[in-house]
Amino acid sequence: MDSTETLLQELVDAPGVPGHEHEIASIMKNHLETISDEITYDRLGSLIAAKKGTADSPRIMVAGHMDEVGFMVKEIDKKGFIKFLPLGGWWGHVVLAQRVQILTKKGPVLGVVGSTPPHLLKEEERKKVLELKDMYIDVGAKDGYDVKKNLGVSVGDAIVPYSPFTIMNHKKMYLAKAFDNRIGCGIVIELFKKLQRAKHPNTVLGVGTVQEEVGLRGAGTAAYMGDPDVGIVTDVTVARDTPGMEGEPPEKMGSGPQIVVYDGSMIPNVKLRDLVIDTAEKNKIPYGLSYLERGGTDGGRIHMTKFGVPSIFIGLATRYIHGHASMIYRDDYLNCVKLITAVVKRLDKKTVQSLTQV
Repeated sequence: MDSTETLLQELVDAPGVPGHEHEIASIMKNHLETISDEITYDRLGSLIAAKKGTADSPRIMVAGHMDEVGFMVKEIDKKGFIKFLPLGGWWGHVVLAQRVQILTKKGPVLGVVGSTPPHLLKEEERKKVLELKDMYIDVGAKDGYDVKKNLGVSVGDAIVPYSPFTIMNHKKMYLAKAFDNRIGCGIVIELFKKLQRAKHPNTVLGVGTVQEEVGLRGAGTAAYMGDPDVGIVTDVTVARDTPGMEGEPPEKMGSGPQIVVYDGSMIPNVKLRDLVIDTAEKNKIPYGLSYLERGGTDGGRIHMTKFGVPSIFIGLATRYIHGHASMIYRDDYLNCVKLITAVVKRLDKKTVQSLTQV
């Protein structure tokens, strides 16, 4: 594997559900501490790396959230079967029969999500999407085997999907858990590497936020602490190039970074949006214009910080997000790094002031 694949593997294989992002923060710190001027943390745990260019201001915040969708142990019954809570948005269809790891004080414990077998369900019950409350995790439970004592499983333990980073037969296609949003963490790291060799007329804040999947929480505290003049959120968006989709959408593998014109939490600053499009075209970077009618990103909090922050979401078309195994295309990731780097280099004081001037 090359350095891109090694970094992505390191990021996605590490566990980090909302409220438990410390391993991801440690990885980001290890990569950023020698190429940034300072690393600080807000009191929720978001990481903020600063790199000064030729000027102290404007301050450009490039943020990717560190958490992934996962679960938490809710109950352990007398037979050792485990009931769980969702951390982030899950659809019942994609949870059942998947392998997971419970992160206990004694180490990770492998289990599988189970439910009443379909052979025993009534016909009308089979047609419904099974709810998470009707599922459980089986860690090899059997009468008399104490999973609390023997395995260290406890109420409140984090649970993550088990889906190691895999390079597909098409060598530029990658499969793994947590591309939402370790992609953003990787882009922040790659951006700082590129800025080591390039001038930029601003100070860049590379941020790994916490608890995005449960309400964009770390973005609010990190933006308040970092006090940015511009916000660039990098995250995943939905790839629409699979069977069942209508028309010919731009959000397909290989189409380049997706410049999101609308999501459920933010309408981007129009002048910043146009600058990003112009930058992509001048640098001959492929791109698409995308939207998300439901759902939001850290931009939803960043753009409303204090008296407002011109912000935009630049995403990566990704298949099967909020599931156990999602898929990305390597060139889209690299072009996203290239685009955000080029945009950052254009954001001098005069340009940033023009974003909010009539």
